[in-house]
Amino acid sequence: MSLKWIRESPPEWDAEKARIIGAAPPGTFGADKLSRFGVGELIPGDWWRVEREGKTVGYGWMDTTWGDAEILLAVDPEQRRQGVGTFILRHLEDEARGQGFNYLYNVVSRQHPDADGITEWLGKRDFVSFADGSLRRSVVPPRPESAS
Repeated sequence: MSLKWIRESPPEWDAEKARIIGAAPPGTFGADKLSRFGVGELIPGDWWRVEREGKTVGYGWMDTTWGDAEILLAVDPEQRRQGVGTFILRHLEDEARGQGFNYLYNVVSRQHPDADGITEWLGKRDFVSFADGSLRRSVVPPRPESAS
């Protein structure tokens, strides 16, 4: 059951984003800002959809903020703790590296219902947390392929 990383071009608000992102609790990741879009409307930034067996299980988003790659990860609640978030983060890092960014950047809102858990999850993935809720990690060089 492999995951697929699919670039959305052009990125549009759709029923699946509304289901996964728009239905998130207030404060999660600016869902209230994103849910203002109507189905079919263009949305800002670069978006990738993650599918497993043809079903959307998550999204990755990236935009430029002061030369860093600001990112968002969203995973279908039914698919959490199955590696989808890690898959998204790795692919966002690859995308950022390919565009020449030096850092991945995220802000965990103080209103996020699991701010401590998300901050801890990102911390385990080498993000450094700052007092304002922002987290940053350098874009690391690609992992060498293991010898067969």
